[in-house]
Amino acid sequence: MRSSLKFAGLAALVVLVAACSEQNEGGGQQANAQQQPQATPVGTVTLNAQTVGLVEEMPGRTVAFRQADIRPQVDGIIKERNFTEGAFVEAGQQLYMIDQEVYLARVDAAQAELTRQRATLDQTTKTRSRYDPLIKSQAVSQQTYDDAVAAEAQAKAAVAAARAELEQARIDLAYTTVTAPISGQISSSDYSEGALVTANQSAKLTTITQLDPIYVDVTQAGGRLLKIKQAVQNGRIKGVTEGQIEVNLIIDATGAEYPHTGTLQFSDVTVNETTGTVRLRAVFPNPDGTLLPGMFVRGQVRQGHLEGAFLVPQKAVMRRPDGSAYAYVVEDGKVASKDLTIEQSQGQDWLVTAGLEDGAQVIVDGIQRIGPGAPVTPQPVETAKAAE
Repeated sequence: MRSSLKFAGLAALVVLVAACSEQNEGGGQQANAQQQPQATPVGTVTLNAQTVGLVEEMPGRTVAFRQADIRPQVDGIIKERNFTEGAFVEAGQQLYMIDQEVYLARVDAAQAELTRQRATLDQTTKTRSRYDPLIKSQAVSQQTYDDAVAAEAQAKAAVAAARAELEQARIDLAYTTVTAPISGQISSSDYSEGALVTANQSAKLTTITQLDPIYVDVTQAGGRLLKIKQAVQNGRIKGVTEGQIEVNLIIDATGAEYPHTGTLQFSDVTVNETTGTVRLRAVFPNPDGTLLPGMFVRGQVRQGHLEGAFLVPQKAVMRRPDGSAYAYVVEDGKVASKDLTIEQSQGQDWLVTAGLEDGAQVIVDGIQRIGPGAPVTPQPVETAKAAE
């Protein structure tokens, strides 16, 4: 009887110890579970290195390819105006006719003077020819012969002067017909028939503007242009060929892209002291006359391409107080911070040249809830949505 009671007590003690042990193990596992943080779901995009074209957007204005202010080169009364205001005129087309009567008379007078001087030259030449044999026999004095030679020379000079006067009179007569020096669109006329004009007056008669092709002057920061030139020289930027740099255009007034592509012509050799910018000039075809001089535009200049670059959504990039850029990526299920080298912006992306590796998972959503070293669960999002 006593043995049975002892055995029963021992069994109860074993059961009690086992229950306490299980309770302690369960409590420890629960405490460990509470100590380990849960992984935060984040939106990511996987980026791969690619060749990216460098497109710099610059403000600018359109400039006439050619522009000529028409001014009279002789004095007189305007007799005719031979063009329609606002129309297209061809080079050499007659625009105005200035009264020719005075200039016709000057041509006749110059012609008569030339004839008179030629007659004088003929007479002096004959006189000198008669004296040639006489001087050899000393039938005339040396002085008389020298006078005859000098008279002939003076007559030749007089003929040349008269010929020049006649040519000048003819030029002045031709200037009475005012013609277009270039082809282009002509503006309104500031003078009408009957108006008195003077040679080389400051006020213009009208203006001709050539619109096709047309120039576009854009500006770029001088430091930025220097960096691009250095990158081209050391081979980091490729695909730049002199005289073949393409430029696209956006018209500010409408926001529409201009349908024709232009070509960069040159860049200034000086930096504007006030703005620190350099002027670049492109030429565009303008067959429909869409672009007019003075319009505000934005030029998109293709300045080569970079190999091994990344397009990172701008919402994924953060800045430190010193301005340096960084982004969060997922590595082994945890957040890692990566310093970035940004070349420029392209649309809603940053063009990154250093700081990322091929196949990097960049965090674009949920950045506010995480920090470096935090466990995360990457959830891929579409690239287009990531850029929004």
